Amino acid sequence: MAIFVIGDLHLSLGADKPMDVFRGWQGYVERLEASWRAQITPEDTVVLAGDTSWAMKLEDTAADFAFLQSLPGKKLLVKGNHDYWWNSAARMRAFFTAQGFDSLAILHNNAYEVEGVALCGTRGWMIDAADPQDEKVRAREQGRLKASLAAAAPGCEKLAFLHYPPVAPGGTAEGMVALLHEYGVRRCYYGHLHGAAIRTARQGLVDGIEYRLISADALNFCPLRLPAATAAPQAADTP
Repeated sequence: MAIFVIGDLHLSLGADKPMDVFRGWQGYVERLEASWRAQITPEDTVVLAGDTSWAMKLEDTAADFAFLQSLPGKKLLVKGNHDYWWNSAARMRAFFTAQGFDSLAILHNNAYEVEGVALCGTRGWMIDAADPQDEKVRAREQGRLKASLAAAAPGCEKLAFLHYPPVAPGGTAEGMVALLHEYGVRRCYYGHLHGAAIRTARQGLVDGIEYRLISADALNFCPLRLPAATAAPQAADTP
């Protein structure tokens, strides 16, 4: 069994919000499906790191989730800033069951063990947002990340999946990054960034944690296969 990750699919099969109006997104659903089927098997797990569907309501996600259901592998959904359909865990699970979406699950205040690796994650928040409401959201997201990391089975390497980048050229989400260090996370994957922002994304080894941008267009719409559990990195920090 292998673990894959990709974020920001921005599916709109049940909504009138096509992404192919943006440069590089032409035929992206077909490209995604082809690359997915070429490498992912039913025994594999795929983390979808936010902004999965443009639907505004949970019931409107049916076409997008039916497409995901048709693809091989178990899919773990993380919340993104455009996932307006996101609802309570109980309601989403009931919806998945009613629709027969048995390959979909949510990664939210919990963790999943796959091949001795613990998959943990949450949405995160904007690094540079600083008004009181943003501080409340940031604190809530830090709590969710902590709950997810704490839920990991003992002895597993913890992998963190965030929608918002926790590190950027202009700053760091200090509370989120502190939690990654506290729980011994050595690999963190994030999405959210598109277009020109892909070129300036902060990636590589930073203070002992390997960061990787995994938004769909950054990966050329090909899910990224993750390496097996790793030993602690030894290289110096990378800007």
